[in-house]
This record gives sequence, structure tokens and C-alpha cells, in this order.
Amino acid sequence: MAKTIIGLDKKESEKLVENLNKLLANFQLYYQSLRGLHWNIKGKNFFELHVKFEELYTDSQMKIDLVAERILTLQGVPLHTFDDYIKAGKVPVGKDISKDEEAVELVIESLSELLKIERDILEISDKADDEGTNSMMSDFISEQEKTIWMLNAWLG
Repeated sequence: MAKTIIGLDKKESEKLVENLNKLLANFQLYYQSLRGLHWNIKGKNFFELHVKFEELYTDSQMKIDLVAERILTLQGVPLHTFDDYIKAGKVPVGKDISKDEEAVELVIESLSELLKIERDILEISDKADDEGTNSMMSDFISEQEKTIWMLNAWLG
């Protein structure tokens, strides 16, 4: 059985890289939607949501880098073109959204889609004994579940 430089099964690592690239692509699309929401939000909740969307896209930017670095650690190549991102995209893409509730619903739908991908990765990384990816996915999942809960509470 061939091993990677960090001692994981090469074939299992290739499968992880494929799925991590799917997550990377979807995070990039989510990030861009958040930027649009941040720029275009209007109404009585402008100040609150403008700041919240900036917080979320800053967090996404950090996660994007972590995912790409994990792909490199597993000896893969991170996707890095918008064409690749769009092909792998599962998260809903928001365009010209300025209403508060519509914007928050888009974020919840996007996070729910990211959670599905992350849970798939967690299952694969667990079987591969890849504690680094396990830990990252567990952290992402717990943060995003809390964010979904809070945004749902905001919606009432």
C-alpha cells in the first residue's frame, strides 16, 4: 500500500483531495455571495447585517486558505479557477439580493450545503485515519451549525 509523505494511504488521500476541492470550490462561491450581500444589503437591518456578512466572508476566506493548505498537505493541487468552482458548485448563488430576510435565508441554505460536503469529507477522513482533516471538518461543522441556529433565531 503506497503512502503519502504524512503516512496516509495514497488512494484514500486522493479521494479526500477530490472532496476537499469540492468544498474549496463551494466555499469560494459562498464567499463571493457573502461579498455581494455585504455590498448590496439595504433596509432597517443594514448596519447589523453589513457587519455580519463581513464577519462571515472574513471567516470564509480563512477557511478557504485552510482547505487549500490541507489539499496541499495531502499532496493534491487546490482548484483555483472560477470555471472549476462553478463546475463543482452546489451552494446557491445569490445575485442582487438586498432584502434582509432573503439574504439571511441564502446564507442558511449555503451553510447547509457546505455542511453536507463537510460531513461527507468527515466520513471519508475518518475511514482514512486522517486526523488532520477530521479535526478541521469537526471545527467547521460545529461553527456552522451554531451560525445556522443563530441566523434561524434572527429570522424568528
